[in-house]
Formats: sequence, C-alpha cells, structure tokens
Amino acid sequence: MSKPIWTSSFLLVAVLSASSAGAQGFDLRNLLGQPATATATPAPASGGTREWSGESGASGHPLMTSDAIRAAAANFPNCIAGMWPDASRRGVSRETFEAATSDLTPDLRIMDLLDQQPEFTKSFWDYLDLLVSDARIQRGRELLTQYKPVFDAMEKTYGVDRRIVTAIWGVETNYGTVGGDRSVLRSTATLACVGRRQAYFRDEFLSTLEILQRGDLAPDALKGSWAGAFGPTQFMPSTFKRFAVDFDGDGRRDVVNSVADVVASTANNLKLDGWAPGQTWGYEVVVPENFNYLLADRSRQMTIAEWQKLGIARAGGKAFPRASDRAYLLVPAGVRGPAFLMLQNFRVIMKYNPAEAYALAIGHLADRFRGDGPFVQAWPRDERVLTLAERYELQQLLAQRGFDVGDPDGRLGGRSRSAIMKYQASVGLPPDGFASASVLDHLRGQ
Repeated sequence: MSKPIWTSSFLLVAVLSASSAGAQGFDLRNLLGQPATATATPAPASGGTREWSGESGASGHPLMTSDAIRAAAANFPNCIAGMWPDASRRGVSRETFEAATSDLTPDLRIMDLLDQQPEFTKSFWDYLDLLVSDARIQRGRELLTQYKPVFDAMEKTYGVDRRIVTAIWGVETNYGTVGGDRSVLRSTATLACVGRRQAYFRDEFLSTLEILQRGDLAPDALKGSWAGAFGPTQFMPSTFKRFAVDFDGDGRRDVVNSVADVVASTANNLKLDGWAPGQTWGYEVVVPENFNYLLADRSRQMTIAEWQKLGIARAGGKAFPRASDRAYLLVPAGVRGPAFLMLQNFRVIMKYNPAEAYALAIGHLADRFRGDGPFVQAWPRDERVLTLAERYELQQLLAQRGFDVGDPDGRLGGRSRSAIMKYQASVGLPPDGFASASVLDHLRGQ
C-alpha cells in the first residue's frame, strides 16, 4: 500500500497498544461470527474529542507554528470551497460535495499527532513478541478455515499467499478490532488545509470524495486513523482507488465490511506491487563466524547458491527450495541475533508498510499459520534499546565523523545502518549495523 512512514508509525503504535487498550474503532467481530464481548471493554472513542494543545509542532515547519495552525483553521471553509473545481474534474457532483463538506470543521487535535515523534522504546523482538502472539496465530487460523472458499478464489485470481493476506489483516488492525475511529473525510480535509502535508492530503481528501461519489462506502463507514487509513487492512483513500476490487460482486468495493473485498483488494495491492507467486518472503539463516557483515546490505542481492558458498545455511538444518532465488541478508539485531535472507516478496511487504519489524512480523505470522515454529536463534534480549534522543545523538556523532546518515532525525533506517556498519569497520568492530548502546558509547568515547 506504500503508506507514508508516519502512517506506518501510527499503525505500529495502534497494534502495540491494542493488547492493553482493548478494541476500538471498527469492530469486524460480528461479521466474523465472534461475540462482541470476546475481548476487553472498548476504550473511549478518540474521534477528535480531545482538544488541540495549542502548541507549535515539533518539526519546526513554518506551517506547524501555532499561529499558522490557527490562521489555517480560520481559513478552513475557504480552503474546502477552493477544492470544488478539482473535485468536479474528478467526477464528484455538486450534491455530493455539498453533502460531504457543508458541516465540516477541522480536527486540530491531529496537529499534535502529525508532528509527534513517538519514542519507540520497544526492541525489534518485543514488537515481534506482541505482533506474533498465540492469540493472533489462533485467530488467523480460524479465519483461514472459516473463509476458505474466499481465500481459494483469491489465490486463483491473484496468486498471493493467503497466509500473508491474513497476517496483514491481523497485524494492521488485529483482525478489524483496532482500525481507528476518526472520520476519514474530516481527517483528510483537516490535513489538506492545515499543517505541513497539505499537498499530499489534498489528493487523499479528493480521493475520499470520489469514494463517496461512487457509493462504495458511506461516510459513517469511512472511519480510520488520524492520517486517513481505514478498513481491516488499512487502505489510504488514494490506494483504495488503485487497488480496491469488488470481489463479492455486489457492485461496491467495500474494504470495510466485505471479507471478500478486503481479502482480494489486499491481494491485488500485493500483486501489483510485484508479488512473486509460489515464493515465500525469506528464510531464517545461520551466519558463520568471521563473516563479512558488510555484505548485509539491502542493495546487495545474490543468489541463494552464492550465499551458501559464503557459509550461509538455513536455520534448523533445512534445505533451500531453490538455489537460484535472489536475496539480501538482514541482521536486524546484529551479530548476536537471528539473521535472514530476504526474497522479493519481503520487499513487496515493505511497500505495503515500510518498516522492517512490520514486514518480518507479517512473514513470520504467516509461517506460524501454516504450523512453523518460532525462530530458531535467540534475540539478544539483554541489549538496551536506545531512546529517541540517543538515536538522534548517534546520528549526529556519525555525521560529525563524516559518515552519511542524511539529516539526523532519530529514525534508524537503511542509510543510518550503512553508516553504522562503515563506522564499525573503521574501528575494528563487527560491522553488523546494529545501533547498540555499546556503539553509541564507543562514539562518545572518541
């Protein structure tokens, strides 16, 4: 689905909070035959009822100052009215436009969320522990059985692994129970007129109007995250336009209430993003001692046979199905943690949501549905996870020493990992790219 990284952050936070917050937003349990009392008492709806703090955003962007936000909010009616010509060009009728926008007001609470930099203090393995839980495994298996005819038809049409689609359903919204309860129309309208991402959200707002014009979903069914993602597998309005399909044949593309449409639309998204039918997402592997970890780079793809020549073996003594498959090596927790060879389909999952922890959770949960066990190798659970401030400091120190991390922002992506690897190699440390507390201490001590 190629959701923006801040949308992905919302989804990870929502899923991580689900175990303690209970169900909230759209509840698909009645449709799936579960009693609504099957989980904890729902949390109070957020829905914009909390007030904006009145403070400037943390990004420092000129459109995120408190004065700019207030001015944009005052101009909100004019901003919405000014989008009518574009809406008309997209086939939205005046009647639909007026019905959707006449009572709209901005949800300024979103401004606090737009610039919120969540300090992820959970480790990679803590995310996986929560996202690939026994309860989520069990519920996924139940849905695979309950909707077998739907999954059979989906796989025949799109060639996408049913377990991957079900895993996305489970990780994104815990099977429809944690999807968010904000009005997609109001959220996208707010972000189209207020704040620093107006150009992006203008298209999302207009796409929402197109959904309403077509009649695929009613306004009260379009509930989701503050950023506008909605449905059990979390479509943004613009990606709904590209990928949603009417798989149950009722004339509407309903990715909120129709299981058939949810499953097929998600599969269509993956297929068009390059899903390789008949292949898995990747393999847990064992790395030999004295391995050159500079090879653990997403840009360095080799065949399985070539990796084997370097001493890489599949964990648990299993054989690789095809030696010709191309993969890259990922060591998300460094030399002390599990390692993985990632195939094309892992990249496709990351297009749906660009976070490695998310994509690995999807692949691993799908494998658990089919009966595979936990990862063979242990995670380094004694490692202390860096705080956001420490990650920012780590990037600054690397930049000061001439290593390219881009603009320090506290987010440790592929660029930062590559910089860490090069720094580690320059000082004689294993270049695994893992942002450990010891690497930070080493940088501080220089």
